[in-house]
Formats: sequence, C-alpha cells, structure tokens
Amino acid sequence: MAIGPDRRFMTRTQAETAGIDVGLRSYMLRVYNYMSLGVAATGAIAMAVASSAPLVHGIASLFWVLFLGVLGLGWFAPRIMMTKSVGAAHLCFWVYAGLWGLLLGPMLAAYAAIDPMLIARAFFITAGTFAGMSLFGYTTKKNLSPIGAFLAMATIGLLIALLVNVFFLHSGMFQLALSVIVVLVFSGLTAYETQMIKNFYYEADGHDVITRKAIFGAFMLYGAFITLFIYILSILGIMRN
Repeated sequence: MAIGPDRRFMTRTQAETAGIDVGLRSYMLRVYNYMSLGVAATGAIAMAVASSAPLVHGIASLFWVLFLGVLGLGWFAPRIMMTKSVGAAHLCFWVYAGLWGLLLGPMLAAYAAIDPMLIARAFFITAGTFAGMSLFGYTTKKNLSPIGAFLAMATIGLLIALLVNVFFLHSGMFQLALSVIVVLVFSGLTAYETQMIKNFYYEADGHDVITRKAIFGAFMLYGAFITLFIYILSILGIMRN
C-alpha cells in the first residue's frame, strides 16, 4: 500500500505543496535533533561536573567568566551561524552547549544535595512545557511576531531584575516571582521561535544553507529549553525549602 500522497493524481500546485511539506518536516526534524543532542551534551557535562567536588569548586570560581562567555556567544553565534560555514555553525553550537554544561554543574550539585528528584522533576516539567509550546508555535496560524518582539524585550528587563536580586536584594520571594515570570516569558518565546524557525525554511535553499538554518534554529530552541529548565528547577527548589 502506498503511503502519503500519490503524485500521479495531483495537480502541479498540490505536488509542489506536498514537496514543501516533506522538506519542511525533514528540516524541523533536523532542528529538534540538533537541539536534543545539545541538551544531552549539556546534561552529560553538567552531571560529570556535579559528581566531582573539585570540579564544582573550580567551575564555581570561574562562574562569571563562563557566564560572560555564554552571553557573548549567545550574541555573536547567530551571526556566525547565518553567514559563515557549516563547520563554524557547528562549532558555535557545541561550544555553547559545553559552556552551559559547565555552568549547570555546580547548580545541579547544589540541588542534588537538597533532593536528587528535584532535577528529574524539573527536567520532565521542562520537556512537557517546551513540547506543548513548540507544537503550538508550529501549528498555529496566528502571527506570533508582535508577541515575540515584546517577550524578547522583556528578557532584558528580567535579566536586570535578576542581577539586582543577586547583588542587592537577596530576596527568596522576589526570586520566586521572577522565576515564574521567566518561565512564562520563555514559554511564549518557545512558541514564537518555533514559528520563526519554521518560516525560515525555503525549499530552494542549498544543503549548506539548510544545515546552517537548522543549527541556528536548534541554537534558539536550546537556549529556551535550558532557561526554562533553570527557572523551573529554581521554582521547585524554593518551594521545597
């Protein structure tokens, strides 16, 4: 039995649409595969760091260096991915995932000391939230660009508020409120970014261009997933205490 549309009985427009749909599905699958591998690599590095007290202390002492490296790569990597070679795009993505793995190691060690199940619960809640919002972004017909632009601007204010709390307020309740807002904002950004990545697809693009777009898309969704995980873990940790 034949599976899928039989092109012998399709108009030219229908055949072209079917071809685009197949290509789009393949492209989005590559995006999610790269993202999943990036999350897995980050998790493996983070768990390796968390399991070694000397590594935890060493990484903790370099926190701000690594944090600035993540911020800098988060800013410059998209430009490299969309304008340079496939190799450069891969390098940016995997270095980014590696840096996040190092940063998360001490955090996972701290939460594991409180309750090892917190990490597993946070991961599954993150995965469910991410999957639902990404599916919404992929399937909705509504243009999410206005919402996405607003949420992207909101992240700047949230970053400032988080830094103020870290250096000056030291408030657990303020941290909880900010964590909830971050989760809501990045849930919305996940839907918006998924739609944007979907709209990036162009059937006539060459293999290298498609690959670079897929890596860039994975980079964006990876960032949303990791941020959701961090702040869902923060919420669970605060509530646990």
